[in-house]
Amino acid sequence: MSSRSVNYTSSPLLASKTPVWRSKFIVAAVALGFVGLAARAAYVQVVGNEFFQRQGEVRFARTLELPANRGRILDRNGLILASSVPAASIWAIPEDVENDKPEVKAKLKELARLLEMPLPALNAKLADEDKTFVWIKRQLDWDVGQKIAALNIKGIYQRKEYKRQYPEGEAAAHVVGFTNVEDHGQEGMELAFDKDLAGKPGSRRVIKDRLGRVVEGVGAEVPPVDGKDMQLSIDSKVQFFAYQKLRDTVAAHKAKAGSVVVLDAHTGEVLALANYPSYDPGHRRNLTGEQLRNRALTDVFEPGSTMKPITIGMALELGRVRHDTVIDTTPGRFAIGGFNISDTHNYGVLTVDGVIQKSSNVGALKVAQRMSPQEMWNVHTALGYGQKPQIAFPGAASGRLRPWKNWKPVEQATMSYGYGLSASLFQMARSYTVFSNDGMVIPATMLKASGSPVGTPVFSPKTASQVRHMLWLAAGPGGTGQKAQTVGYSIGGKSGTARKQVGKSYAAGKYRAWFTGMAPIDKPRIIVAVMIDEPSAGSYYGGTVAGPVFGEVVQQTLRMMGVAPDMAVKPQIVANAVEEPL
Repeated sequence: MSSRSVNYTSSPLLASKTPVWRSKFIVAAVALGFVGLAARAAYVQVVGNEFFQRQGEVRFARTLELPANRGRILDRNGLILASSVPAASIWAIPEDVENDKPEVKAKLKELARLLEMPLPALNAKLADEDKTFVWIKRQLDWDVGQKIAALNIKGIYQRKEYKRQYPEGEAAAHVVGFTNVEDHGQEGMELAFDKDLAGKPGSRRVIKDRLGRVVEGVGAEVPPVDGKDMQLSIDSKVQFFAYQKLRDTVAAHKAKAGSVVVLDAHTGEVLALANYPSYDPGHRRNLTGEQLRNRALTDVFEPGSTMKPITIGMALELGRVRHDTVIDTTPGRFAIGGFNISDTHNYGVLTVDGVIQKSSNVGALKVAQRMSPQEMWNVHTALGYGQKPQIAFPGAASGRLRPWKNWKPVEQATMSYGYGLSASLFQMARSYTVFSNDGMVIPATMLKASGSPVGTPVFSPKTASQVRHMLWLAAGPGGTGQKAQTVGYSIGGKSGTARKQVGKSYAAGKYRAWFTGMAPIDKPRIIVAVMIDEPSAGSYYGGTVAGPVFGEVVQQTLRMMGVAPDMAVKPQIVANAVEEPL
């Protein structure tokens, strides 16, 4: 076979001459392209470097928050009331979860079981494949998180967080409060001292891939600063006992609610503050406002006869009466300003001591008439009525005390026995420190005190001592508070029964029962105030309903404090105790 030769020059296309400018244009275009690429590279690397670095970081760099461990809340003896423990929070990238595969479906079923979540609810969270992030469930127990991690489900991840635990449960719920899922305080001391407890979270800059996995760290790590521990004045044992007795009493008298406040008579420290109904701060599903209300601080009402010792103390201090001054309460009623004020009985002629012992409304108003409205208002104000309590606690109410210039004669009369003004149980307990501290009213605190409080003088030591004696009489034979007696300890206190105001009128058959007092009576160590709201099992008087709670709390608290008994005999209680008038 002979080879065929090709004459390329015979082709009319190849034979045509190409213009020189065309080849130069092509070379120039290629060169210009390289120049453009070089210029773009220089712009990206040099001129616009900061912008493109920022854009890259937006897409792949993340700042991971390193959570701080929230501070503990401790009682006065160092027992834990609230603490943080590690928790696992589960999240997912729905588009990466291959839930169409049989083996993945089986794992998802096990995941739903560990989450205590219905499988359809879990699938609903994973249904939207456009989502690149969704929380599945937060703050699971750490060991549950480890079991979930062992399932190794693609697209399911977890983050370490902290969650709060409350060992005292519902007994201390209104004191401690709780935090939300973001670990911010929502109620109680958790809210009041949120900034100190929370600490300061740290941070760590990292590069992540599209699956959220950390590829490498970038820059220095800022470590978290853990929150401070808070030590309260609360004694968890006293708190639990007070709550338990309150709960049982509310149930026994078919009452709507109740509160107890226990103060250290020397320091003003709150040893217990209990309310019922309550709630478990660690499990807050289906909570109601009735459970959340810290009634001892937020609810205000007319205190009734528990104000009479204060009225008598004013008159004693001003020299308008003596403890043995005779007051004629005959015939057991008194008309003033178109109103009839009455006692439960016609007590006839009483001494000032007897006015407190028998809880005479007529006797109290006749003593009040010996003072001016301004003189009474000044003492009420000095004792904290009509003012918000200076205590580190959210929601404390100020109550109501009208300016003295607006008082009518009938208002001055009713204020002498606790109507026409309003106060919280906490305010009432704190005002009684004036009798336990030789006439000095001292501030109350929810934090453990490190020194002696600075009080405000209101009465003389003599006046305070005389009123304490009257309180002892009121709780003894012939008084209204006999059922508040304890074994081994002398007590003094005043019962109160007030009609419950609903709107602008008093509701028929609705009462609040009070008892406020102190023990031992000569050298008081504690002040206890009790309120039972709407008892409906027959009796509703303060001495009968609230008095026994007072007695049991006093006896148990003094024993826990190591206070030696000052009585060697059983208390004398008369079967038919005197009831205070409404």
